[in-house]
Amino acid sequence: MHLLPSFISVFVFIASFNPPQTTSRNFFSAAIPPTDAEFIQLAREAYIYGYPLVMMEISRRVMTNYESPSSLGAPVNQIARKEEFPDDKFNAVVKPNCDTYYALAWLDLTDEPLVLEVPNTQGRYFLLPILDSWTNVIASPGKRTTGTLPQLFLITGPGWNNKVPQQMTRITSPSNMAWMAGRTQVNNKKDGATVVKEIQQDYRLTPLSSYGKPYIFPSGKLDPGISMKAPVQQVDEMPVNVYFNLLNQLMIGNPPFPADTAILRRTALLGVSPGLTFDLSKFSLAVQDSFKMVPVWCKKYLLHLAAQKERINGWLINRGLGEYGICYELRAMIARRGLGANLDADAIYPSSAEDADQEKYDGSKHKYTLHFDEGKSPPANAFWSLTMYNMENYLVANTINRFAIGDRNDLKKNGDGSIDIFIQKDNPGKEKESNWLPAPDGPFNLTLRIYWPKEEVLNGSWIPPGVLKSE
Repeated sequence: MHLLPSFISVFVFIASFNPPQTTSRNFFSAAIPPTDAEFIQLAREAYIYGYPLVMMEISRRVMTNYESPSSLGAPVNQIARKEEFPDDKFNAVVKPNCDTYYALAWLDLTDEPLVLEVPNTQGRYFLLPILDSWTNVIASPGKRTTGTLPQLFLITGPGWNNKVPQQMTRITSPSNMAWMAGRTQVNNKKDGATVVKEIQQDYRLTPLSSYGKPYIFPSGKLDPGISMKAPVQQVDEMPVNVYFNLLNQLMIGNPPFPADTAILRRTALLGVSPGLTFDLSKFSLAVQDSFKMVPVWCKKYLLHLAAQKERINGWLINRGLGEYGICYELRAMIARRGLGANLDADAIYPSSAEDADQEKYDGSKHKYTLHFDEGKSPPANAFWSLTMYNMENYLVANTINRFAIGDRNDLKKNGDGSIDIFIQKDNPGKEKESNWLPAPDGPFNLTLRIYWPKEEVLNGSWIPPGVLKSE
Protein backbone atom coordinates (compact mmCIF):
# COMPACT_ATOMS: atom_id res chain seq x y z
CA MET A 1 0.00 0.00 0.00
CA HIS A 2 1.36 3.44 -0.95
CA LEU A 3 0.70 6.54 1.09
CA LEU A 4 -0.88 9.68 -0.31
CA PRO A 5 0.53 12.89 1.17
CA SER A 6 -2.71 13.83 2.91
CA PHE A 7 -3.56 13.53 6.58
CA ILE A 8 -6.65 11.44 5.80
CA SER A 9 -4.66 8.89 3.82
CA VAL A 10 -2.03 8.78 6.53
CA PHE A 11 -4.69 8.05 9.15
CA VAL A 12 -6.30 5.36 7.00
CA PHE A 13 -2.92 3.75 6.49
CA ILE A 14 -2.18 3.81 10.20
CA ALA A 15 -5.61 2.47 11.14
CA SER A 16 -5.27 -0.46 8.75
CA PHE A 17 -2.93 -2.21 11.23
CA ASN A 18 -0.78 -3.64 8.44
CA PRO A 19 2.14 -5.28 10.25
CA PRO A 20 5.71 -4.11 9.75
CA GLN A 21 7.20 -6.17 7.00
CA THR A 22 9.90 -6.07 4.39
CA THR A 23 9.13 -6.23 0.71
CA SER A 24 10.51 -8.87 -1.62
CA ARG A 25 12.71 -6.29 -3.37
CA ASN A 26 16.32 -6.06 -2.27
CA PHE A 27 16.63 -2.93 -0.09
CA PHE A 28 20.40 -3.14 -0.35
CA SER A 29 20.68 -2.60 -4.07
CA ALA A 30 22.58 0.67 -4.41
CA ALA A 31 20.90 1.31 -7.77
CA ILE A 32 17.33 1.11 -6.41
CA PRO A 33 16.73 3.08 -3.20
CA PRO A 34 13.65 2.29 -1.09
CA THR A 35 10.34 3.81 -2.08
CA ASP A 36 8.43 6.07 0.30
CA ALA A 37 6.15 3.19 1.27
CA GLU A 38 9.16 0.98 2.00
CA PHE A 39 10.70 3.67 4.18
CA ILE A 40 7.48 3.79 6.19
CA GLN A 41 7.53 0.01 6.60
CA LEU A 42 11.13 0.27 7.80
CA ALA A 43 10.15 2.95 10.33
CA ARG A 44 7.48 0.66 11.70
CA GLU A 45 9.94 -2.21 11.99
CA ALA A 46 12.49 0.00 13.70
CA TYR A 47 9.95 1.43 16.15
CA ILE A 48 8.68 -2.01 17.20
CA TYR A 49 12.21 -3.38 17.41
CA GLY A 50 13.46 -0.60 19.69
CA TYR A 51 10.35 -0.23 21.85
CA PRO A 52 11.53 -2.36 24.82
CA LEU A 53 14.89 -0.60 25.03
CA VAL A 54 13.32 2.86 24.97
CA MET A 55 10.67 1.79 27.49
CA MET A 56 13.35 0.45 29.80
CA GLU A 57 15.33 3.69 29.59
CA ILE A 58 12.34 5.91 30.34
CA SER A 59 11.33 3.62 33.21
CA ARG A 60 14.89 3.79 34.53
CA ARG A 61 14.86 7.58 34.46
CA VAL A 62 11.59 7.78 36.38
CA MET A 63 12.46 5.11 38.93
CA THR A 64 16.00 6.38 39.68
CA ASN A 65 15.17 10.08 39.97
CA TYR A 66 15.52 10.02 43.75
CA GLU A 67 18.14 11.27 46.20
CA SER A 68 17.89 8.16 48.36
CA PRO A 69 16.01 4.85 48.26
CA SER A 70 12.29 4.99 48.92
CA SER A 71 9.30 2.82 48.21
CA LEU A 72 8.90 4.51 44.84
CA GLY A 73 12.44 4.44 43.51
CA ALA A 74 16.14 4.62 44.27
CA PRO A 75 19.35 5.95 42.74
CA VAL A 76 21.12 3.72 40.23
CA ASN A 77 22.66 0.57 41.79
CA GLN A 78 20.55 0.91 44.92
CA ILE A 79 17.43 -1.03 45.89
CA ALA A 80 13.98 0.48 46.14
CA ARG A 81 12.05 -1.68 48.58
CA LYS A 82 8.32 -1.41 48.24
CA GLU A 83 7.14 -2.83 51.55
CA GLU A 84 3.45 -2.32 51.09
CA PHE A 85 1.22 -3.35 48.25
CA PRO A 86 0.64 -0.93 45.35
CA ASP A 87 -2.71 0.77 45.15
CA ASP A 88 -4.74 2.62 42.54
CA LYS A 89 -2.36 5.61 42.74
CA PHE A 90 0.67 3.55 41.65
CA ASN A 91 1.50 4.06 37.96
CA ALA A 92 5.27 3.57 37.65
CA VAL A 93 4.73 0.14 36.07
CA VAL A 94 1.66 -1.19 34.28
CA LYS A 95 -0.06 -4.23 35.75
CA PRO A 96 1.68 -4.14 39.17
CA ASN A 97 1.19 -7.23 41.31
CA CYS A 98 -0.43 -7.34 44.75
CA ASP A 99 1.11 -10.65 45.82
CA THR A 100 4.68 -9.80 46.64
CA TYR A 101 6.79 -6.98 47.94
CA TYR A 102 9.08 -5.53 45.31
CA ALA A 103 12.84 -5.12 45.54
CA LEU A 104 13.66 -3.08 42.45
CA ALA A 105 17.07 -1.89 41.32
CA TRP A 106 18.29 -0.32 38.10
CA LEU A 107 21.85 -1.42 37.47
CA ASP A 108 24.64 0.39 35.66
CA LEU A 109 27.40 -2.12 34.97
CA THR A 110 29.56 0.22 32.89
CA ASP A 111 32.31 0.74 35.47
CA GLU A 112 32.32 -2.49 37.45
CA PRO A 113 30.23 -5.49 38.53
CA LEU A 114 27.82 -5.51 41.44
CA VAL A 115 27.61 -8.07 44.24
CA LEU A 116 24.07 -9.19 45.06
CA GLU A 117 23.62 -10.67 48.55
CA VAL A 118 20.56 -12.83 49.18
CA PRO A 119 19.65 -13.91 52.73
CA ASN A 120 18.20 -17.17 53.98
CA THR A 121 14.47 -16.81 53.32
CA GLN A 122 13.65 -19.82 55.51
CA GLY A 123 11.87 -21.64 52.72
CA ARG A 124 9.80 -18.63 51.60
CA TYR A 125 9.13 -18.20 47.91
CA PHE A 126 11.02 -15.35 46.25
CA LEU A 127 12.55 -14.56 42.89
CA LEU A 128 15.07 -11.89 41.87
CA PRO A 129 14.99 -11.91 38.08
CA ILE A 130 17.62 -9.83 36.31
CA LEU A 131 16.51 -8.36 32.98
CA ASP A 132 18.83 -7.02 30.33
CA SER A 133 18.02 -3.73 28.64
CA TRP A 134 16.00 -5.54 25.97
CA THR A 135 13.72 -7.11 28.65
CA ASN A 136 15.14 -10.64 28.40
CA VAL A 137 15.44 -12.43 31.75
CA ILE A 138 19.14 -13.32 31.93
CA ALA A 139 18.94 -14.99 35.36
CA SER A 140 16.24 -15.71 37.91
CA PRO A 141 17.69 -16.43 41.35
CA GLY A 142 15.00 -17.66 43.70
CA LYS A 143 13.42 -20.59 45.46
CA ARG A 144 12.69 -22.41 42.19
CA THR A 145 16.20 -22.16 40.77
CA THR A 146 18.74 -21.56 43.54
CA GLY A 147 16.93 -22.46 46.76
CA THR A 148 16.40 -20.35 49.85
CA LEU A 149 19.78 -20.51 51.63
CA PRO A 150 22.13 -17.47 51.69
CA GLN A 151 23.65 -16.75 48.28
CA LEU A 152 26.13 -14.40 46.62
CA PHE A 153 25.90 -13.37 42.97
CA LEU A 154 28.24 -11.25 40.86
CA ILE A 155 26.41 -9.31 38.17
CA THR A 156 28.78 -8.32 35.37
CA GLY A 157 28.36 -6.27 32.22
CA PRO A 158 29.53 -7.04 28.69
CA GLY A 159 33.29 -7.32 28.30
CA TRP A 160 34.15 -7.95 31.97
CA ASN A 161 36.56 -10.90 32.03
CA ASN A 162 38.26 -10.79 35.42
CA LYS A 163 38.27 -13.58 37.97
CA VAL A 164 35.06 -14.21 39.87
CA PRO A 165 35.66 -14.27 43.65
CA GLN A 166 35.11 -17.55 45.44
CA GLN A 167 31.62 -18.36 46.66
CA MET A 168 30.07 -16.00 44.10
CA THR A 169 27.95 -17.13 41.17
CA ARG A 170 28.36 -15.00 38.08
CA ILE A 171 25.42 -13.49 36.21
CA THR A 172 26.54 -11.97 32.91
CA SER A 173 24.46 -9.18 31.44
CA PRO A 174 24.84 -8.53 27.71
CA SER A 175 24.00 -4.86 28.34
CA ASN A 176 25.34 -2.24 30.73
CA MET A 177 21.82 -1.32 31.76
CA ALA A 178 19.96 -4.05 33.63
CA TRP A 179 17.00 -4.25 35.97
CA MET A 180 16.45 -6.41 39.03
CA ALA A 181 12.72 -6.83 39.53
CA GLY A 182 12.67 -8.81 42.77
CA ARG A 183 9.56 -10.20 44.42
CA THR A 184 9.05 -11.86 47.81
CA GLN A 185 5.88 -13.68 48.80
CA VAL A 186 3.63 -11.90 51.30
CA ASN A 187 0.86 -13.87 53.00
CA ASN A 188 -0.89 -11.08 54.90
CA LYS A 189 -0.33 -7.59 56.26
CA LYS A 190 1.34 -8.75 59.49
CA ASP A 191 3.59 -11.15 57.59
CA GLY A 192 4.65 -8.33 55.27
CA ALA A 193 5.41 -5.93 58.11
CA THR A 194 7.64 -8.39 59.97
CA VAL A 195 9.17 -11.40 58.22
CA VAL A 196 9.08 -10.09 54.67
CA LYS A 197 10.39 -6.68 55.63
CA GLU A 198 13.42 -8.30 57.29
CA ILE A 199 14.11 -10.39 54.20
CA GLN A 200 13.79 -7.34 51.97
CA GLN A 201 16.30 -5.39 54.04
CA ASP A 202 18.83 -8.20 53.62
CA TYR A 203 18.80 -8.01 49.82
CA ARG A 204 21.94 -5.96 49.19
CA LEU A 205 23.83 -4.59 46.21
CA THR A 206 27.47 -3.46 46.52
CA PRO A 207 30.06 -2.51 43.90
CA LEU A 208 32.64 -5.29 43.69
CA SER A 209 35.53 -2.99 44.63
CA SER A 210 33.73 -2.07 47.87
CA TYR A 211 32.45 -5.50 48.83
CA GLY A 212 33.61 -6.57 52.29
CA LYS A 213 34.53 -3.01 53.22
CA PRO A 214 32.57 -0.22 54.92
CA TYR A 215 30.47 1.28 52.17
CA ILE A 216 28.20 4.30 52.12
CA PHE A 217 25.81 4.52 49.21
CA PRO A 218 26.22 7.78 47.30
CA SER A 219 23.30 10.17 47.25
CA GLY A 220 21.36 10.45 44.04
CA LYS A 221 20.53 13.65 42.25
CA LEU A 222 16.95 14.75 41.84
CA ASP A 223 16.64 16.08 38.31
CA PRO A 224 13.60 18.38 37.98
CA GLY A 225 13.93 18.15 34.22
CA ILE A 226 12.94 14.48 34.22
CA SER A 227 9.24 13.91 33.74
CA MET A 228 7.69 11.64 36.36
CA LYS A 229 4.69 10.79 34.22
CA ALA A 230 4.01 7.13 33.58
CA PRO A 231 6.69 5.74 31.23
CA VAL A 232 4.11 4.30 28.81
CA GLN A 233 2.58 7.75 28.42
CA GLN A 234 5.98 9.36 27.95
CA VAL A 235 6.93 6.95 25.17
CA ASP A 236 3.55 7.41 23.49
CA GLU A 237 4.11 11.18 23.46
CA MET A 238 7.75 11.09 22.34
CA PRO A 239 8.32 12.59 18.85
CA VAL A 240 9.53 9.96 16.44
CA ASN A 241 12.86 11.71 15.74
CA VAL A 242 13.58 11.92 19.47
CA TYR A 243 12.61 8.26 19.85
CA PHE A 244 14.88 7.01 17.07
CA ASN A 245 17.88 9.09 18.14
CA LEU A 246 17.47 8.00 21.75
CA LEU A 247 17.36 4.40 20.48
CA ASN A 248 20.54 4.96 18.46
CA GLN A 249 22.39 6.21 21.54
CA LEU A 250 21.06 3.49 23.83
CA MET A 251 22.21 0.76 21.45
CA ILE A 252 25.84 1.83 21.94
CA GLY A 253 26.01 0.73 25.59
CA ASN A 254 23.29 -1.88 25.21
CA PRO A 255 24.37 -3.67 22.06
CA PRO A 256 21.91 -5.54 19.89
CA PHE A 257 22.30 -9.30 19.56
CA PRO A 258 23.90 -11.11 16.61
CA ALA A 259 20.43 -12.34 15.62
CA ASP A 260 19.41 -8.67 15.13
CA THR A 261 21.86 -8.12 12.28
CA ALA A 262 19.23 -8.55 9.58
CA ILE A 263 16.79 -5.98 10.93
CA LEU A 264 19.55 -3.48 11.71
CA ARG A 265 20.90 -3.70 8.15
CA ARG A 266 17.46 -2.63 6.98
CA THR A 267 16.82 0.09 9.56
CA ALA A 268 20.27 1.58 8.98
CA LEU A 269 18.84 2.90 5.70
CA LEU A 270 16.66 5.16 7.88
CA GLY A 271 19.54 6.20 10.09
CA VAL A 272 18.47 3.84 12.87
CA SER A 273 21.34 1.69 14.13
CA PRO A 274 23.86 1.97 17.00
CA GLY A 275 25.50 5.39 16.96
CA LEU A 276 23.78 6.69 13.82
CA THR A 277 21.70 9.86 13.57
CA PHE A 278 18.11 9.84 12.39
CA ASP A 279 17.40 13.03 10.40
CA LEU A 280 13.72 13.50 9.71
CA SER A 281 14.39 16.35 7.28
CA LYS A 282 16.12 14.04 4.79
CA PHE A 283 12.78 12.53 3.80
CA SER A 284 9.96 13.92 1.72
CA LEU A 285 7.23 15.89 3.46
CA ALA A 286 4.75 13.08 2.89
CA VAL A 287 7.11 10.54 4.48
CA GLN A 288 7.85 12.92 7.35
CA ASP A 289 4.13 13.20 8.07
CA SER A 290 3.82 9.42 8.02
CA PHE A 291 6.87 8.95 10.27
CA LYS A 292 5.32 11.33 12.81
CA MET A 293 2.29 9.07 12.98
CA VAL A 294 4.30 5.88 13.65
CA PRO A 295 3.96 6.17 17.49
CA VAL A 296 0.16 6.36 17.07
CA TRP A 297 0.26 3.37 14.74
CA CYS A 298 2.44 1.40 17.17
CA LYS A 299 0.06 1.93 20.09
CA LYS A 300 -2.89 0.77 18.00
CA TYR A 301 -0.97 -2.07 16.41
CA LEU A 302 0.21 -3.54 19.73
CA LEU A 303 -3.35 -3.38 21.06
CA HIS A 304 -4.49 -5.03 17.84
CA LEU A 305 -1.93 -7.83 18.27
CA ALA A 306 -3.15 -8.55 21.78
CA ALA A 307 -6.76 -8.53 20.62
CA GLN A 308 -6.05 -10.96 17.78
CA LYS A 309 -4.34 -13.61 19.88
CA GLU A 310 -6.31 -16.79 20.48
CA ARG A 311 -8.26 -16.91 23.70
CA ILE A 312 -9.52 -20.02 25.46
CA ASN A 313 -12.49 -19.59 27.79
CA GLY A 314 -11.93 -15.85 27.39
CA TRP A 315 -8.32 -16.05 28.63
CA LEU A 316 -5.20 -15.04 26.74
CA ILE A 317 -2.09 -16.92 27.84
CA ASN A 318 1.14 -15.51 26.44
CA ARG A 319 3.95 -18.03 26.50
CA GLY A 320 7.64 -17.67 25.86
CA LEU A 321 7.96 -14.49 27.93
CA GLY A 322 11.33 -13.32 29.16
CA GLU A 323 13.20 -15.04 26.31
CA TYR A 324 12.21 -13.29 23.10
CA GLY A 325 14.93 -13.91 20.52
CA ILE A 326 13.71 -12.25 17.30
CA CYS A 327 10.05 -12.22 18.35
CA TYR A 328 10.12 -8.43 18.29
CA GLU A 329 6.37 -7.90 18.19
CA LEU A 330 5.74 -10.09 21.25
CA ARG A 331 8.63 -8.39 23.05
CA ALA A 332 7.20 -4.93 22.34
CA MET A 333 3.67 -5.95 23.24
CA ILE A 334 4.77 -7.30 26.62
CA ALA A 335 6.97 -4.26 27.30
CA ARG A 336 3.91 -2.08 26.81
CA ARG A 337 1.44 -4.28 28.70
CA GLY A 338 3.60 -5.53 31.57
CA LEU A 339 7.24 -4.47 31.69
CA GLY A 340 9.36 -7.00 33.57
CA ALA A 341 7.47 -10.18 32.73
CA ASN A 342 8.90 -13.34 34.27
CA LEU A 343 9.95 -16.57 32.63
CA ASP A 344 7.11 -19.03 32.15
CA ALA A 345 8.65 -21.36 34.72
CA ASP A 346 8.48 -18.59 37.34
CA ALA A 347 5.01 -17.31 36.59
CA ILE A 348 2.24 -17.64 34.03
CA TYR A 349 -0.13 -14.68 33.60
CA PRO A 350 -3.45 -15.56 31.93
CA SER A 351 -5.31 -12.33 31.20
CA SER A 352 -8.92 -11.75 30.29
CA ALA A 353 -10.91 -8.83 28.97
CA GLU A 354 -14.06 -10.79 28.12
CA ASP A 355 -16.38 -13.25 29.79
CA ALA A 356 -17.31 -16.78 28.74
CA ASP A 357 -19.83 -15.30 26.28
CA GLN A 358 -17.01 -13.37 24.58
CA GLU A 359 -18.43 -10.06 25.75
CA LYS A 360 -16.20 -7.33 27.19
CA TYR A 361 -16.31 -6.92 30.97
CA ASP A 362 -18.33 -3.97 32.22
CA GLY A 363 -18.99 -3.53 35.91
CA SER A 364 -21.74 -1.01 35.24
CA LYS A 365 -23.82 -3.63 33.40
CA HIS A 366 -23.11 -7.02 34.97
CA LYS A 367 -21.96 -9.02 37.95
CA TYR A 368 -19.60 -11.93 37.30
CA THR A 369 -18.45 -15.16 38.92
CA LEU A 370 -15.25 -17.16 38.43
CA HIS A 371 -15.93 -20.73 39.53
CA PHE A 372 -13.30 -23.35 40.30
CA ASP A 373 -14.48 -26.93 40.76
CA GLU A 374 -13.02 -28.79 43.74
CA GLY A 375 -9.36 -29.52 43.10
CA LYS A 376 -9.34 -27.38 39.95
CA SER A 377 -8.04 -24.08 41.29
CA PRO A 378 -4.87 -22.80 39.58
CA PRO A 379 -2.06 -25.41 39.94
CA ALA A 380 0.84 -23.60 41.60
CA ASN A 381 3.93 -24.77 43.43
CA ALA A 382 3.94 -21.37 45.17
CA PHE A 383 0.59 -19.52 45.05
CA TRP A 384 -1.95 -17.85 42.76
CA SER A 385 -3.98 -14.65 42.61
CA LEU A 386 -6.55 -12.80 40.50
CA THR A 387 -6.02 -9.03 40.04
CA MET A 388 -8.44 -6.36 38.82
CA TYR A 389 -7.19 -3.65 36.40
CA ASN A 390 -8.76 -0.76 34.56
CA MET A 391 -8.34 -0.42 30.81
CA GLU A 392 -5.05 1.44 31.28
CA ASN A 393 -3.76 -1.60 33.22
CA TYR A 394 -3.58 0.13 36.60
CA LEU A 395 -5.28 -0.93 39.82
CA VAL A 396 -8.89 0.06 40.47
CA ALA A 397 -9.97 2.13 43.48
CA ASN A 398 -12.59 0.43 45.68
CA THR A 399 -14.17 0.76 49.11
CA ILE A 400 -12.27 -2.09 50.79
CA ASN A 401 -8.88 -1.47 49.09
CA ARG A 402 -8.81 -5.01 47.76
CA PHE A 403 -7.06 -5.13 44.40
CA ALA A 404 -6.43 -8.88 44.15
CA ILE A 405 -7.71 -12.12 45.63
CA GLY A 406 -6.27 -15.63 45.75
CA ASP A 407 -5.26 -18.69 47.71
CA ARG A 408 -3.68 -16.67 50.52
CA ASN A 409 -7.06 -15.08 51.25
CA ASP A 410 -9.55 -16.76 53.52
CA LEU A 411 -11.72 -17.92 50.64
CA LYS A 412 -14.96 -19.63 51.58
CA LYS A 413 -15.64 -22.92 49.82
CA ASN A 414 -19.01 -24.14 48.68
CA GLY A 415 -20.49 -27.32 50.14
CA ASP A 416 -19.00 -29.41 47.32
CA GLY A 417 -15.51 -27.97 47.87
CA SER A 418 -15.65 -25.63 44.87
CA ILE A 419 -14.75 -21.94 45.05
CA ASP A 420 -16.63 -18.95 43.65
CA ILE A 421 -15.00 -15.54 43.23
CA PHE A 422 -17.53 -12.70 42.94
CA ILE A 423 -16.42 -9.99 40.52
CA GLN A 424 -18.68 -6.93 40.76
CA LYS A 425 -18.74 -3.27 41.76
CA ASP A 426 -21.15 -3.63 44.71
CA ASN A 427 -20.41 -5.49 47.91
CA PRO A 428 -22.13 -8.91 47.60
CA GLY A 429 -22.93 -8.99 51.32
CA LYS A 430 -21.27 -10.26 54.48
CA GLU A 431 -21.52 -13.96 53.56
CA LYS A 432 -19.75 -13.46 50.25
CA GLU A 433 -17.42 -10.54 50.97
CA SER A 434 -14.43 -12.82 51.66
CA ASN A 435 -14.63 -13.96 48.03
CA TRP A 436 -15.31 -10.52 46.50
CA LEU A 437 -12.99 -8.92 43.96
CA PRO A 438 -14.29 -5.34 43.54
CA ALA A 439 -14.82 -4.14 39.98
CA PRO A 440 -15.13 -0.57 38.67
CA ASP A 441 -18.34 1.01 37.43
CA GLY A 442 -17.29 0.43 33.84
CA PRO A 443 -14.89 -1.64 31.67
CA PHE A 444 -12.09 -3.66 33.25
CA ASN A 445 -9.75 -6.57 32.67
CA LEU A 446 -8.37 -9.38 34.83
CA THR A 447 -4.99 -11.03 35.27
CA LEU A 448 -4.55 -14.41 36.90
CA ARG A 449 -1.04 -14.94 38.28
CA ILE A 450 0.23 -18.45 38.87
CA TYR A 451 3.61 -18.41 40.63
CA TRP A 452 5.91 -21.34 39.98
CA PRO A 453 3.23 -23.03 37.87
CA LYS A 454 2.93 -26.79 37.83
CA GLU A 455 3.52 -28.81 34.69
CA GLU A 456 -0.15 -28.91 33.73
CA VAL A 457 -0.11 -25.13 33.44
CA LEU A 458 3.14 -25.07 31.47
CA ASN A 459 2.00 -27.72 28.99
CA GLY A 460 -1.46 -26.21 28.56
CA SER A 461 -3.49 -29.09 29.93
CA TRP A 462 -4.96 -26.79 32.61
CA ILE A 463 -6.78 -23.69 31.36
CA PRO A 464 -8.70 -21.21 33.55
CA PRO A 465 -12.48 -21.58 33.36
CA GLY A 466 -14.49 -18.83 31.71
CA VAL A 467 -15.88 -16.00 33.83
CA LEU A 468 -19.69 -16.20 33.93
CA LYS A 469 -22.25 -13.42 34.18
CA SER A 470 -24.19 -13.86 37.39
CA GLU A 471 -26.58 -10.98 36.68
